[in-house]
Amino acid sequence: MPTTMRAVEITKSGAPEVLQICDRPVPSPGRGDVLIRLAYAGVNRPDALQRAGMYAPPPTASDLPGLEGAGEVVAVGPGVTGIAVGDEVCALLPGGGYAEFVTTPAAHCLPVPKGLSLKEAACLPETYYTVWSNVFMRGGLTAGERFLVHGGSSGIGTTAIQLAHIFGARVFTTAGSNEKCETCRSLGADVAINYRNEDFVEVLREVGGANLILDMVGGSYIERNIRSLADDGRMVHIAFLTGPKAEINFAQIMARRLTITGSTLRPQSDAAKAAIASELRDKVWPLLDAGRVRPVMDSTFALADAAKAHERMESSAHIGKIVLDIAS
Repeated sequence: MPTTMRAVEITKSGAPEVLQICDRPVPSPGRGDVLIRLAYAGVNRPDALQRAGMYAPPPTASDLPGLEGAGEVVAVGPGVTGIAVGDEVCALLPGGGYAEFVTTPAAHCLPVPKGLSLKEAACLPETYYTVWSNVFMRGGLTAGERFLVHGGSSGIGTTAIQLAHIFGARVFTTAGSNEKCETCRSLGADVAINYRNEDFVEVLREVGGANLILDMVGGSYIERNIRSLADDGRMVHIAFLTGPKAEINFAQIMARRLTITGSTLRPQSDAAKAAIASELRDKVWPLLDAGRVRPVMDSTFALADAAKAHERMESSAHIGKIVLDIAS
């Protein structure tokens, strides 16, 4: 085992160019943890927020960005069972994924699904944990309901469309181009709305409103989402790309019995994340093993080109997931 590793650190808060390659000590697994030699790491919006100084890591987490990855377990800490050195896993990470080695709780690791490469598996944890916990555990989506997810061509969107469709919901989504809308329909969206020339509020109101909305846009969408909901509808927020504030009429929420909730994944306890992992293992991983759902891949960048990966993500031109090639 080496004692140092290549990593990408945030040299200061700012634009993508503040991401720089560096050498760091290889971390050691603590009780209940595993050490993974990463092959690939997923790139996600929270990484960019952390880079910009808007999403600080928890006090016990690595200061390096990176919340998901896949690779080989090379060491296990005390108390670890069910995972052994040599196992290939994909894992939700507390941070530190932009590096050759990373530690994470063993309970946050999942097997690489059958038929998927390590590159594809690296795209699963952050996205699938987020979608499953917010759409199904928190949002309570059931078969036959009308479900709206914004940003349908993003990693979150492509995952939410597939899972909602396979569990029997009628899926609506928004995207910013006809090409993206077509991709969403190919994944199972019943209705894909190009928000540049269609009003999603009108589309949803014509069919009786959404029973559940998953939103990561915020800003002006908050009030528009409320108008798009059916009576007794639910709205779950997971991010605010255009801001967390809006003026809303709570009388409408009371009269129509609406529920507004939300969550962020990273600050949750290790036990809460382990509970999500357990549900994913039982209810979603068999679908991945069978090829009934799978990650949508956009592009791959070398670890040293992490800044370019962030530029790609923040351009919103991508469809699906962006990954860093760690091992090459």
